[in-house]
Amino acid sequence: MSESSIEKIISLAKRRGFVFPGSDIYGGLANSWDFGPLGVELKRNIKDFWWKRFVRERDDVVGIDGAIIMNPRVWEASGHLKEFSDPLIECKNCHHRFRPDAIPGVTVAKSRRSLDDSKPVLIIGSGVKCPHCGEDGGKYFDGQDVRQFNLMLKTFLGPVEDAASTVYLRPETAQAMFVDFKNVLDTTRKRLPFGIAQIGKSFRNEITPGNFIFRTREFEIMEIEYFVRESEWEERFEHWRKEMLNWMQAIGINPANVHEEEIPDGERAHYSKRTIDFEYDFPFGKKELYGLAYRGDFDLQNHQRASGVDLSYRDPQTGEQFVPHVIEPTWGVERTVLAVLADAYDDSEEGRVVLKLKPHLAPYKAAVFPLLANKPQLVELAKTIYDTLRKTMSVAFDDRGNIGKRYYSQDEIGTPACITVDFESLENATVTLRHRDTAKQERVPINEVALRIGEIVV
Repeated sequence: MSESSIEKIISLAKRRGFVFPGSDIYGGLANSWDFGPLGVELKRNIKDFWWKRFVRERDDVVGIDGAIIMNPRVWEASGHLKEFSDPLIECKNCHHRFRPDAIPGVTVAKSRRSLDDSKPVLIIGSGVKCPHCGEDGGKYFDGQDVRQFNLMLKTFLGPVEDAASTVYLRPETAQAMFVDFKNVLDTTRKRLPFGIAQIGKSFRNEITPGNFIFRTREFEIMEIEYFVRESEWEERFEHWRKEMLNWMQAIGINPANVHEEEIPDGERAHYSKRTIDFEYDFPFGKKELYGLAYRGDFDLQNHQRASGVDLSYRDPQTGEQFVPHVIEPTWGVERTVLAVLADAYDDSEEGRVVLKLKPHLAPYKAAVFPLLANKPQLVELAKTIYDTLRKTMSVAFDDRGNIGKRYYSQDEIGTPACITVDFESLENATVTLRHRDTAKQERVPINEVALRIGEIVV
């Protein structure tokens, strides 16, 4: 997709109720977004499909819902207080601050989100301009130290705002699954290998968020911590690599737009022994969509040491006791929504935009229309069909304007099928069923409509 395509997606998202600017009537808040009536349905369908696929349909994964605010010692033990940072530079002309990799032509000879004793080296290419003021980057960026900026959002718990009451909004969902490892093990009696899954909000004080909902300070993650024996990690890593690729196809992401990037030594997160980024060809460039990491036993060992609680696993058959290693597949919810919209958006037909969403993800599974809004018998029958269908699925009802405009309106929001009640419906109890992608129509008995829609959205 061209870079201009993102503007088309943003326009569609706001116009049709997928995504609104946050705090819009007050002028908004930088990189804050609200999911509207259709967006929240799409987002929920993605999360529900993920939960069904990776939790309910597997007997080796269980779910939790951990707290957003955790004991600050969790973040000390996990290394986030020390390590979870981004390099930061400042334009000496306008004094705006940026993450170097957000400025074309600027690089830092240092790994992101990893601190050591070496000094980062700022490399300014020729022709670099400040993204804010447009002045010469060689003049206003060069020669300065690269500072490290901790990404954790800080707040206070209780009535007194002091160091003792300082807490953090979680920057990732993973730590709750490590902290709850023993509780889950004791209550479920799961045997290795098994996973703990969670969907939840995370918060990062990003220096330069942007690109619509791609990078925000408040976002949602679908994540699994999969506990394994050290000797099995490569086999399990490969299993989850394939699972993630299969997932992308199942939600309609074109494999041709996905690239696997092996992250080399020195560039991985501080806890990772191997990481693959699944990058996607967004309209604004190739960027990370999902991640798959082998975290070793870093987290459980650190929490065991810091808390004094035994987090080892005892094999019930052999009696062998050890701290498990972890494979971590991670899916960003907002990035999934954006990739799904990008691949589904089709304006190739003159005067018609079609959002070719996978039917099971579509906000509305069907729309019901009376052919004419001023004919009570048609409206009454259409309402009866609508009321029946919405007991088991999300359905729209529309009697405004001409039938062609109603079809195009539903095409634009991705509704897989439209059902029109016309005068023939009153005579022989059939309706017109129109298919989104082909625009083909067929007559279907009213008593078979629910079954046919169910077949379409499987």
